[in-house]
Amino acid sequence: MMLKAFLKERRSWILFFLSLQVLILFVAFLDTTIPFASLFYIVLLSILCMVVFLFFRYRKETAYYQRLSEWDENIDHQMRIAPSSPFEQLVHHATSEQIARYRQLAADQQVALEEEKDELLAWIHEVKTPLTAMHLMIDRITEQPLQSNLTYEWLRIHLLLDAQLHQSRIRHIENDLYIEKLDLQSILTKEIKALQSWCMQKGIGFDLALEERDVLSDTKWLSFMIRQVLTNAVKYSRSSDIVIKSSRMEERIVLTITDQGRGISPRDMPRIFDKGFTSTRHHNDTASTGMGLYLTKKGADALQITIKVNSTLDLGTTFIFVFPKKNDFVHLASM
Repeated sequence: MMLKAFLKERRSWILFFLSLQVLILFVAFLDTTIPFASLFYIVLLSILCMVVFLFFRYRKETAYYQRLSEWDENIDHQMRIAPSSPFEQLVHHATSEQIARYRQLAADQQVALEEEKDELLAWIHEVKTPLTAMHLMIDRITEQPLQSNLTYEWLRIHLLLDAQLHQSRIRHIENDLYIEKLDLQSILTKEIKALQSWCMQKGIGFDLALEERDVLSDTKWLSFMIRQVLTNAVKYSRSSDIVIKSSRMEERIVLTITDQGRGISPRDMPRIFDKGFTSTRHHNDTASTGMGLYLTKKGADALQITIKVNSTLDLGTTFIFVFPKKNDFVHLASM
């Protein structure tokens, strides 16, 4: 590839040289006083010298550009390569200035993003204070229908804030992990209790059958992932039971959450973990943000949890969490 580019770049010079040789032979052919055989021998030597010259010039002139064409993400390492000719110095200088500008721009944008993230986290924590107070006030309401409606709306706000909080942490999730032994039943009971008023309002119950309770994971992110799946199960179900089971399969703990809701369309299945995707069948559902399952998949990937989804339209959906083997957590536990 580089040889082709070099010959194309030097094409005019090569054609000019060959034209001169042809002209010399043509003159010798017309002028009988000039020995044609001797001149032909000189032309052959000239062409041979030209080929050798081009070979050495190719190695010298393409070395710098060859390295330029092999750039990777490590720009600092690549820019240590010094140019060897005036034109290469011009390219090197212009490239270095451009890289410096882009690096400064990237650094400024990174600072702006971090500031925006800090402001968002501060705002979320400030909102949580009146939200907690609001929950205590709702608990004091004696009128049951009103209390249930207000608790449901409070829960929606709480879940949206929780998703936003985890979304702001997802970029640096590796710094937010702490792997420890967890009790699945405790986590599930806590999350189900948080959804209790909503479930009572919709006539939804839970059937827990946990053969295996202990898993290695991060409590905050595992709770968030289970919360997102349970929330969707409750949101899209009515007057039915959500079945939660755990078992051991080939040294791995498997957790399944099955609902009897509206299910997922087959054409939507490949996209349910895409950022911002809601549904093609219920496209007018403005309450969905399309971020819950996206964040769930991101968290599962960081924790090496495999998520599988089986769904039948209008019959229900099953989410399957396959936890990694203990040995797979060696590098995660060292974070």
